[in-house]
Amino acid sequence: MNLSLFILVMIVMISNLISIIFFTPMVPDQEWAQKIFYLHVPIAWSGFLAYFFVMISGIAYLISRNLKYDRFGHAAAEVGTIFTGLVLLTGPIWATPIWGKPWIWEPRLITTLVLFVIYAGYFILRNVGIYRQRVALISAMIGIIAFLDIPIIFASVTFWAAEIQSHPQVEMSKQPSGILSPFLFSLFAFTNLMFTMLFLKIKVLYLQDKEKNYV
Repeated sequence: MNLSLFILVMIVMISNLISIIFFTPMVPDQEWAQKIFYLHVPIAWSGFLAYFFVMISGIAYLISRNLKYDRFGHAAAEVGTIFTGLVLLTGPIWATPIWGKPWIWEPRLITTLVLFVIYAGYFILRNVGIYRQRVALISAMIGIIAFLDIPIIFASVTFWAAEIQSHPQVEMSKQPSGILSPFLFSLFAFTNLMFTMLFLKIKVLYLQDKEKNYV
């Protein structure tokens, strides 16, 4: 089951990369840098969706005190942080040829970096040796509070003045099919990858809790 799922997801991801490299159109003013868009945005979506699951599982744990929700939140936090790290990596790859530098202290970048730093602290907390249920309680609260940064990331283009915005604001519904179709396929591929990673990590955390008699 796990192997079949992994192979299926890898086939979809490889197909996605082939589609992006060979079949997406070149944008004249960005050329190859624009192809990062087909990775950067779906990765961001997948990471933020994982963080949404962290918030939901945190609420569920606070209500039930059932450690299965903590395992779900822990797994989602790890997956979300991996994807957010990739967002912060792919962003500079795109920015270097477009902005002339890999990083600009721009609102959306800053708020995304803040989210990543919050979760770095989240994982430090999980490894300091605190009582298991106490870690679960504090982690649930952090996961709920941290999610509040995600609407700020999306709304940052509205909160701050236009002259300090560097990210291009593109409405996907207005894009031609040559751009929209591969973008949607990439969104599908990375979402599938996120769910697969989440499923496998939950199984690992379950076995760890079972070994320590928490299950």
